[in-house]
Amino acid sequence: MGLEENLKSMSINDEENDNPNPNPNVKDEEEEEEEELEEGEIAGEEDDTTSSSLKKGVVEQPHPLEHSWTFWFDNPQAKSKQATWGSSMRPIYTFSTIEQFWSLYNNIHRPSKLAVGADFHCFKHKIEPKWEDPVCANGGKWTLTFQKGKSDTPWLYTLLALIGEQFEYGDDICGAVVSVRGKQERIALWTKNAANEAAQTSIGKQWKELLDYNETIGFIFHEDAKKLDRGAKNRYTV
Repeated sequence: MGLEENLKSMSINDEENDNPNPNPNVKDEEEEEEEELEEGEIAGEEDDTTSSSLKKGVVEQPHPLEHSWTFWFDNPQAKSKQATWGSSMRPIYTFSTIEQFWSLYNNIHRPSKLAVGADFHCFKHKIEPKWEDPVCANGGKWTLTFQKGKSDTPWLYTLLALIGEQFEYGDDICGAVVSVRGKQERIALWTKNAANEAAQTSIGKQWKELLDYNETIGFIFHEDAKKLDRGAKNRYTV
Protein backbone atom coordinates (compact mmCIF):
# COMPACT_ATOMS: atom_id res chain seq x y z
CA MET A 1 0.00 0.00 0.00
CA GLY A 2 2.95 2.29 0.63
CA LEU A 3 1.32 5.05 2.69
CA GLU A 4 2.94 4.18 6.00
CA GLU A 5 6.34 3.74 4.44
CA ASN A 6 6.13 7.03 2.53
CA LEU A 7 5.27 9.06 5.60
CA LYS A 8 7.80 7.32 7.86
CA SER A 9 10.50 7.86 5.30
CA MET A 10 9.83 11.59 5.41
CA SER A 11 10.84 11.63 9.07
CA ILE A 12 13.88 9.32 8.98
CA ASN A 13 15.56 9.79 5.62
CA ASP A 14 16.19 13.52 5.47
CA GLU A 15 19.78 13.12 6.68
CA GLU A 16 20.48 11.18 3.51
CA ASN A 17 18.70 13.72 1.30
CA ASP A 18 20.06 16.94 2.84
CA ASN A 19 23.15 18.67 1.48
CA PRO A 20 25.95 17.22 3.64
CA ASN A 21 27.65 20.61 3.63
CA PRO A 22 24.95 23.21 4.38
CA ASN A 23 27.54 26.02 4.35
CA PRO A 24 29.35 26.10 0.98
CA ASN A 25 32.05 28.36 2.44
CA VAL A 26 33.12 25.93 5.17
CA LYS A 27 35.34 23.86 2.90
CA ASP A 28 37.16 26.92 1.55
CA GLU A 29 37.72 28.27 5.05
CA GLU A 30 39.09 24.91 6.24
CA GLU A 31 41.53 24.77 3.31
CA GLU A 32 42.78 28.27 4.07
CA GLU A 33 43.25 27.41 7.75
CA GLU A 34 45.13 24.22 6.90
CA GLU A 35 47.60 26.26 4.85
CA GLU A 36 48.21 28.58 7.83
CA LEU A 37 48.61 25.83 10.47
CA GLU A 38 51.79 25.77 12.49
CA GLU A 39 53.58 22.49 13.13
CA GLY A 40 51.86 20.42 15.83
CA GLU A 41 48.37 21.97 15.44
CA ILE A 42 45.35 19.63 14.91
CA ALA A 43 43.66 20.40 11.63
CA GLY A 44 39.86 20.73 11.46
CA GLU A 45 39.12 19.99 15.12
CA GLU A 46 36.89 23.03 15.71
CA ASP A 47 35.30 22.91 12.26
CA ASP A 48 34.33 19.24 12.70
CA THR A 49 32.41 20.16 15.83
CA THR A 50 30.65 23.00 14.04
CA SER A 51 29.77 20.79 11.06
CA SER A 52 28.37 18.11 13.38
CA SER A 53 26.19 20.67 15.16
CA LEU A 54 24.87 22.02 11.87
CA LYS A 55 24.02 18.55 10.59
CA LYS A 56 22.33 17.64 13.88
CA GLY A 57 20.19 20.75 13.67
CA VAL A 58 19.00 19.87 10.19
CA VAL A 59 18.07 16.30 11.14
CA GLU A 60 16.00 17.41 14.11
CA GLN A 61 13.80 19.83 12.18
CA PRO A 62 10.12 18.70 12.27
CA HIS A 63 8.06 17.94 9.18
CA PRO A 64 4.86 20.04 9.28
CA LEU A 65 1.57 18.71 7.92
CA GLU A 66 -0.64 20.77 5.64
CA HIS A 67 -3.34 20.79 8.34
CA SER A 68 -3.33 20.35 12.09
CA TRP A 69 -5.46 17.44 13.33
CA THR A 70 -7.13 16.66 16.65
CA PHE A 71 -7.80 13.26 18.22
CA TRP A 72 -11.13 13.01 20.05
CA PHE A 73 -12.34 10.19 22.29
CA ASP A 74 -15.91 9.35 23.24
CA ASN A 75 -15.64 7.25 26.39
CA PRO A 76 -18.35 4.54 26.50
CA GLN A 77 -18.26 4.53 30.30
CA ALA A 78 -19.29 8.19 30.34
CA LYS A 79 -22.22 7.71 27.97
CA SER A 80 -25.81 7.45 29.10
CA LYS A 81 -29.12 7.28 27.29
CA GLN A 82 -30.26 10.50 28.96
CA ALA A 83 -27.17 12.52 28.02
CA THR A 84 -27.02 14.69 24.92
CA TRP A 85 -25.23 12.97 22.04
CA GLY A 86 -21.59 13.99 21.99
CA SER A 87 -21.56 15.37 25.54
CA SER A 88 -19.07 12.69 26.64
CA MET A 89 -16.70 13.44 23.74
CA ARG A 90 -13.39 15.06 24.62
CA PRO A 91 -10.43 16.35 22.55
CA ILE A 92 -7.26 14.43 23.41
CA TYR A 93 -4.41 16.10 21.53
CA THR A 94 -3.78 18.27 18.47
CA PHE A 95 -0.79 17.48 16.27
CA SER A 96 0.71 19.36 13.34
CA THR A 97 3.85 17.41 12.38
CA ILE A 98 4.66 13.88 11.24
CA GLU A 99 6.78 13.34 14.33
CA GLN A 100 3.95 14.32 16.67
CA PHE A 101 1.57 11.97 14.86
CA TRP A 102 3.83 8.92 15.25
CA SER A 103 4.58 9.80 18.87
CA LEU A 104 0.84 9.83 19.60
CA TYR A 105 -0.11 6.85 17.46
CA ASN A 106 2.58 4.64 19.01
CA ASN A 107 1.21 5.36 22.49
CA ILE A 108 -2.55 4.96 22.01
CA HIS A 109 -4.73 1.87 21.86
CA ARG A 110 -5.58 0.35 18.50
CA PRO A 111 -9.31 -0.03 17.76
CA SER A 112 -9.16 -3.73 18.61
CA LYS A 113 -8.09 -2.80 22.16
CA LEU A 114 -10.81 -0.21 22.77
CA ALA A 115 -13.88 -0.98 24.87
CA VAL A 116 -17.16 -1.79 23.16
CA GLY A 117 -19.07 1.44 22.57
CA ALA A 118 -15.94 3.58 22.15
CA ASP A 119 -15.58 6.11 19.33
CA PHE A 120 -12.15 7.46 18.43
CA HIS A 121 -12.00 10.44 16.05
CA CYS A 122 -9.34 12.26 14.08
CA PHE A 123 -10.63 15.57 12.68
CA LYS A 124 -9.08 18.67 11.25
CA HIS A 125 -8.26 21.15 13.98
CA LYS A 126 -11.19 23.37 15.02
CA ILE A 127 -13.77 21.02 13.44
CA GLU A 128 -15.74 19.12 16.07
CA PRO A 129 -16.94 15.62 15.12
CA LYS A 130 -20.59 16.55 15.56
CA TRP A 131 -23.47 17.11 13.17
CA GLU A 132 -23.99 20.52 14.78
CA ASP A 133 -20.53 21.77 13.86
CA PRO A 134 -20.95 24.45 11.16
CA VAL A 135 -18.40 22.76 8.89
CA CYS A 136 -20.05 19.33 9.22
CA ALA A 137 -23.70 20.46 9.21
CA ASN A 138 -24.24 20.12 5.44
CA GLY A 139 -22.04 17.08 5.05
CA GLY A 140 -22.28 13.34 5.27
CA LYS A 141 -20.20 10.21 5.68
CA TRP A 142 -18.89 7.10 3.96
CA THR A 143 -18.79 4.01 6.19
CA LEU A 144 -16.76 0.80 6.06
CA THR A 145 -17.52 -2.19 8.29
CA PHE A 146 -15.11 -4.81 9.61
CA GLN A 147 -15.20 -7.94 11.71
CA LYS A 148 -14.19 -7.55 15.34
CA GLY A 149 -10.48 -6.92 15.66
CA LYS A 150 -9.97 -6.33 11.92
CA SER A 151 -10.00 -2.52 11.70
CA ASP A 152 -6.55 -1.73 13.12
CA THR A 153 -4.68 -1.60 9.80
CA PRO A 154 -7.49 0.11 7.82
CA TRP A 155 -7.71 2.73 10.57
CA LEU A 156 -3.97 3.42 10.39
CA TYR A 157 -4.02 3.71 6.60
CA THR A 158 -7.06 5.98 6.77
CA LEU A 159 -5.18 8.28 9.15
CA LEU A 160 -2.11 8.28 6.92
CA ALA A 161 -4.23 9.08 3.86
CA LEU A 162 -5.85 12.00 5.72
CA ILE A 163 -2.76 13.66 7.15
CA GLY A 164 -0.76 12.86 4.00
CA GLU A 165 -3.36 14.64 1.81
CA GLN A 166 -3.91 11.62 -0.42
CA PHE A 167 -7.42 12.59 -1.56
CA GLU A 168 -8.12 14.64 -4.67
CA TYR A 169 -10.95 16.41 -2.83
CA GLY A 170 -9.09 16.58 0.48
CA ASP A 171 -10.43 20.05 1.28
CA ASP A 172 -13.92 18.51 1.48
CA ILE A 173 -12.89 16.05 4.20
CA CYS A 174 -13.59 16.85 7.87
CA GLY A 175 -12.10 13.76 9.48
CA ALA A 176 -12.64 10.11 10.33
CA VAL A 177 -13.95 8.04 13.24
CA VAL A 178 -13.54 4.41 14.22
CA SER A 179 -16.44 2.97 16.23
CA VAL A 180 -16.16 -0.25 18.23
CA ARG A 181 -19.40 -2.17 18.66
CA GLY A 182 -20.36 -5.57 20.00
CA LYS A 183 -20.29 -7.51 16.73
CA GLN A 184 -18.28 -5.27 14.41
CA GLU A 185 -16.05 -2.23 14.00
CA ARG A 186 -16.82 0.67 11.67
CA ILE A 187 -14.72 3.42 10.16
CA ALA A 188 -16.53 6.48 8.83
CA LEU A 189 -15.10 9.29 6.71
CA TRP A 190 -16.90 12.60 7.25
CA THR A 191 -17.14 15.25 4.53
CA LYS A 192 -18.55 18.77 4.54
CA ASN A 193 -20.50 19.17 1.28
CA ALA A 194 -22.82 16.21 0.83
CA ALA A 195 -24.60 17.75 -2.17
CA ASN A 196 -21.40 17.67 -4.25
CA GLU A 197 -21.86 14.19 -5.68
CA ALA A 198 -18.72 14.30 -7.82
CA ALA A 199 -16.53 15.09 -4.80
CA GLN A 200 -18.17 12.52 -2.55
CA THR A 201 -17.97 9.77 -5.17
CA SER A 202 -14.32 10.54 -5.80
CA ILE A 203 -13.53 10.39 -2.08
CA GLY A 204 -15.38 7.11 -1.65
CA LYS A 205 -13.63 5.46 -4.60
CA GLN A 206 -10.17 6.67 -3.54
CA TRP A 207 -10.72 5.49 0.01
CA LYS A 208 -11.68 2.01 -1.13
CA GLU A 209 -8.64 1.83 -3.42
CA LEU A 210 -6.27 2.98 -0.67
CA LEU A 211 -7.55 0.30 1.69
CA ASP A 212 -8.06 -2.36 -0.98
CA TYR A 213 -11.66 -2.68 0.23
CA ASN A 214 -13.83 -4.67 -2.16
CA GLU A 215 -17.32 -4.36 -0.66
CA THR A 216 -19.84 -1.73 -1.81
CA ILE A 217 -19.97 1.27 0.53
CA GLY A 218 -22.64 3.92 0.97
CA PHE A 219 -22.79 7.64 1.68
CA ILE A 220 -25.42 9.02 4.08
CA PHE A 221 -26.29 12.69 4.48
CA HIS A 222 -26.05 13.94 8.09
CA GLU A 223 -29.39 15.67 7.56
CA ASP A 224 -31.05 12.33 6.78
CA ALA A 225 -29.37 10.67 9.76
CA LYS A 226 -30.66 13.37 12.11
CA LYS A 227 -34.22 12.95 10.88
CA LEU A 228 -34.38 9.20 10.29
CA ASP A 229 -31.62 7.85 12.55
CA ARG A 230 -30.97 4.24 11.47
CA GLY A 231 -33.64 4.52 8.79
CA ALA A 232 -31.47 6.87 6.70
CA LYS A 233 -30.70 5.51 3.25
CA ASN A 234 -27.54 5.77 1.19
CA ARG A 235 -27.60 8.65 -1.28
CA TYR A 236 -24.48 7.46 -3.14
CA THR A 237 -22.74 4.10 -3.41
CA VAL A 238 -19.39 3.03 -4.87
